[in-house]
Amino acid sequence: MNPSFQRRDVLRVAAAGAAVLCGAARAQQGWPTKPVTMIVPFPAGGGTDAFARPLSGQFSRLTNQSLIIDNRGGAGGTLGASVASKASADGYSLFMGAVHHAIAPSVYPRLDYDIEKDFVPLMLLANVPQVVVVNPRRVAANNIKEFIALAKANPGKLNYGSAGAGTSHHLAGELFKIQTGTFITHIPYRGAGPALADLIAGNVDLMFDGLGSSAQYIKSGRIKALMVAGTKRNPAFPDVPCAAEVGLPDYTVTTWYGLWAPRRTPADVQPQIVAEMQKVLAADDIKNIWAQNGSEIPTLTGPAYGSFVSSEIKRWATVVKASGAKIE
Repeated sequence: MNPSFQRRDVLRVAAAGAAVLCGAARAQQGWPTKPVTMIVPFPAGGGTDAFARPLSGQFSRLTNQSLIIDNRGGAGGTLGASVASKASADGYSLFMGAVHHAIAPSVYPRLDYDIEKDFVPLMLLANVPQVVVVNPRRVAANNIKEFIALAKANPGKLNYGSAGAGTSHHLAGELFKIQTGTFITHIPYRGAGPALADLIAGNVDLMFDGLGSSAQYIKSGRIKALMVAGTKRNPAFPDVPCAAEVGLPDYTVTTWYGLWAPRRTPADVQPQIVAEMQKVLAADDIKNIWAQNGSEIPTLTGPAYGSFVSSEIKRWATVVKASGAKIE
């Protein structure tokens, strides 16, 4: 046999073997093999950050890769969503959105993205009830019934801050007004963080906030919780009555946070992302932080999570229509 042919055959076999080994190594290594960016569509300090930051730290500890938080606040969370919808679909650009993104289609008439068509639903990350919190120096009410009486006696004089027009904070306030027959002035901010800072500083009277961002300030006494939404008390705040107890059985509002990837993210990478994030959520540190923030550890992933988002879009469309809420 010609020696040159022998050498070529050996080289071909060696190359094929190297390719197989390389492929096996990649399969074993899996996702992530480099830092991951997660776009958070609100400024630092809000409810999204209360969950995103611990998630980032635990992710880095478990995977030895950074999960970089990219805060892109503005327009009720829709600005960051727009940026995320156009990010690289390689599995290394993620989007941590929230219930606000199920509300936005009914409030913003000209969004340049579609949360159902331009993203892949990965998983629900946290689910916390809404809480009515006031600045005790500005609002002389010890409970929700006293607050409702105060608001009825002073229509339009009390105000509430929100994370922006079309967010759950905004709609929770509008729903509260409908169910209690009160009129409270809405003041939108660029995110829950700035709104909460102004509440603590005494520049606004109250917020209909996600318990995750308010929890630490309720515990420190800087703001006062009058009621949690829903039909049961929250284990993290057992002394705060729920809406059903005070005569508002239909006042059920939760702030949920979820994870998406840009459309066309490789199908084989998507379950790897979910699997790694489930490991993060299973860590004791994360369980403790979620519990302190009044949140459950959700289990919805993939298509089931996508169906949940679709149902939330329809539910909030009804609330928006009933409230007449508009962008301010």
